[in-house]
Amino acid sequence: MSVSSEQADIDLYTWSTPNGRKISIMLEEIGFSYRVFAIDISKGEQSTQDFLKLSPNGKIPAIVDNRNGMSLMESGAILLYLAQLSGQLLPKNTADNVEEYWQVMQWLMLQMGGVGPMLGQTHHFVKFNPGVSAYAEKRYRKETARLYSVLDTQLARQEFLAGEYSIADIATWPWISRYEFQQMNLHDYPNLLRWYLSIAVRPAVIRGYGVPSKLSIPIPA
Repeated sequence: MSVSSEQADIDLYTWSTPNGRKISIMLEEIGFSYRVFAIDISKGEQSTQDFLKLSPNGKIPAIVDNRNGMSLMESGAILLYLAQLSGQLLPKNTADNVEEYWQVMQWLMLQMGGVGPMLGQTHHFVKFNPGVSAYAEKRYRKETARLYSVLDTQLARQEFLAGEYSIADIATWPWISRYEFQQMNLHDYPNLLRWYLSIAVRPAVIRGYGVPSKLSIPIPA
């Protein structure tokens, strides 16, 4: 839960983007207390010297673990850190759990290397700069549809991306929540839609989605 006390476990530096929401949702899911520091990327606050000390890449989110003073950038690294620290939402990498662990890791890596970058480019060209490049719009629309199909096929086999609800789902879901930015119809992907709606009603997801701005989760008509 978000707190204003100086006793918070984690300081979260974030904005209302898919990458930022990954971490606020994760913190809500694992029950760590945290303070929120809004970094308004529309005003360039991610480029200030103070923030660059926490996130040398100049991107949100970033965290500071108040218990040991460590700062960390990059949403995938932060998810892994919080999962290992809490012992939640990521199977332990042991002989008994090796397959489960790597199932989560491969779907997490798909989000980091595919879903996030490609859907982000779709936002850039289709949502924010339509008409600038017909080639780019066609390319990223096609790749977005392909990735939706990959996810839909996987979710036809099981309830969540890696079997059990995990950081792979937490990483991917906020990007799908921007289906309107991508001009995608979730009803064309019934397994993905079922997954999306099942996660959208989780109390931790509802709370985490509203950080730092109190916004409602979009639900397909």
